[in-house]
Amino acid sequence: MPADIPAPDLVPDPVPTSAPDPVPTAAADLVPTAVANTAPTSAPTSAPTPARNPRFAVGVLAFCGVVVAVMQTIVVPLLPHIPKLTGATPAAASWLVTVTLLTGAVFTPVLGRVGDMYGKRRVLVASLMVLVLGSVLCAISSHIGVLITGRALQGAAIAVVPLGISILRDELPPERVLSAVALMSSTLGIGAAIGLPVAALVVENFDWHTMFWVSGAIGVIDILLVLRCVPESPLRTRGRFDAVGALGLSGALVCLLLAVTQGSDWGWTSGRTIGLLVAAFVVASAWGAYELRVPTPMVDLRVSARPAVLLTNVAALLIGFAFYANSLVTAQMVQEPKETGYGLGASLVVSGLCLLPGGVMMVALSPVSARISRAYGPKVSLALAGGVIAVGYVVRYFTSHSLWLIIAGATVVASGTALAYSALPALVMRGVPVGETGAANGLNTLMRSIGQACCSATVAAVLSGLTFRVGGGLVAPTLHAYQVVFLIAGGAALAALLVTLCLPGGRTAAAGTVESGGDTAGARKDGARTTSVHETQETQ
Repeated sequence: MPADIPAPDLVPDPVPTSAPDPVPTAAADLVPTAVANTAPTSAPTSAPTPARNPRFAVGVLAFCGVVVAVMQTIVVPLLPHIPKLTGATPAAASWLVTVTLLTGAVFTPVLGRVGDMYGKRRVLVASLMVLVLGSVLCAISSHIGVLITGRALQGAAIAVVPLGISILRDELPPERVLSAVALMSSTLGIGAAIGLPVAALVVENFDWHTMFWVSGAIGVIDILLVLRCVPESPLRTRGRFDAVGALGLSGALVCLLLAVTQGSDWGWTSGRTIGLLVAAFVVASAWGAYELRVPTPMVDLRVSARPAVLLTNVAALLIGFAFYANSLVTAQMVQEPKETGYGLGASLVVSGLCLLPGGVMMVALSPVSARISRAYGPKVSLALAGGVIAVGYVVRYFTSHSLWLIIAGATVVASGTALAYSALPALVMRGVPVGETGAANGLNTLMRSIGQACCSATVAAVLSGLTFRVGGGLVAPTLHAYQVVFLIAGGAALAALLVTLCLPGGRTAAAGTVESGGDTAGARKDGARTTSVHETQETQ
């Protein structure tokens, strides 16, 4: 790490002086001697025994990630029915999706930073409680205002994924970090693939409130499992929480995402859209200048500006765009009436099931991506992912009339997404200090969300701009409109591939830094060298 970029101090949880409990392996190895300077630096550190079985922690955290991701898409099949069920306008109903995007984007980096400072498991449990509260609000009411509030709370819980990644980095032995993080990161795509068919089944066969009651109950189970199986990381980032920085980041994100998600309805040249974009630029500029001056910023822009981190976040935005187009277009395309000449007239459930094989492939390929990253580096995994996604969209372009070929193309895209989502956190972790893992992964997840928001706006603009009339006066997108979406999404995947090729580092950096916990790689091999990087920086 460059000497002019200070690493955050990490403060371990207090340990009883009488009979110290075992400390998880990774956390024990990462305790800075600059803070815990009472321990002799000449004697090697003995290998401690984890307090809990990390295998259970991986499974529990992955389950939490899937549940949270399902909540983001579970309302999509319900949207066409919301005006009739609640008496709301279609524009108000669309906020059930928009508000989760906004709150998820705002709270993901903020809660990641809070977790770094005050305890990752503690913040993760609080996020799950917010998810349960949001689910209950949606389950007990049909008022659109209450539903939007509940969905806002559900969106905030997406921070569970980067927090889970950070916990796994802190707690697992080095050889298990990549595979566990790959699975945790892939839960975002797995949940999205599962959420649509599950929600469609509920909408067609049960009262629509049922899915929110079920999600609330599963959220409670998640909380109990986390408290029972997941240890609290003993690492803490020292300093005061940057409340001004959090507000500035939130303001800039809200202005940007409102403009992007509502621009097609308001008009891209309307005063509201342009005003929000200008406000986003002004607030972001002021926020950046402020963050460079505070000692413990909300986002360390100097670290984020490193090519290894900056290019990874750009790739995350592009991958998020490419992945989301697959989810948005597939279900709508197969439901188009047969009168269009390409539509299959499939039911809501069938359209949702088209994405399910992709979810299965994401589960199967996350360990494969980890093996590739371990052998060749996560840069290779991410580059391969961009190529696979692009190939998937080529398949989608030429196979728009057969259900099974549509499913095959969508599954290829999902397979590439699995490789990408597994590699992205590994690339982030090798570029940031261990004390900033939560915030850095939160920022990377945010970039994926921004990519998805841009994709949603692009798809809406293309499908509404290229239409024709079919039987009965129905206006539907042309086949060319869908093909244009495939070309744009495939282009985003190729752009992600090119950005990835510009990333510095390779296999050695990945193996040494990611698996060993970032800046503390040497600490695992010799207790006398524990956090020598931090000591050197403090001396300088």
